[in-house]
Amino acid sequence: MDLFMSYDVLHDAIVNKRQVTCLYHGHYREICPHVLGTGKDGAEMVLSFQFAGGSTTRLPPGGEWRCMRVDEIKNAKSRTGDWHTGDSHLRPQTCVKDIDVEVGF
Repeated sequence: MDLFMSYDVLHDAIVNKRQVTCLYHGHYREICPHVLGTGKDGAEMVLSFQFAGGSTTRLPPGGEWRCMRVDEIKNAKSRTGDWHTGDSHLRPQTCVKDIDVEVGF
């Protein structure tokens, strides 16, 4: 049940450029999701910019891009707030193979 809710929350957040708070791999995270769809293995994936919260790896000052499996995201909630994104990509993203929705700039 949480999987469908997480996907819907992420989808809406991308369309409306809203922040999302969630738990991922046991860490509270604050993200701005940018791309949602399926990865190479068919799993639902989201490419997000994490700007606050915890991580299994150190979060650099200013934030970092994160590729996350949607089925591992828990307690996803959207909220209003400043939109965060990373610097321009030096290479194309490979997290999401088949894109369902992505942020329009």
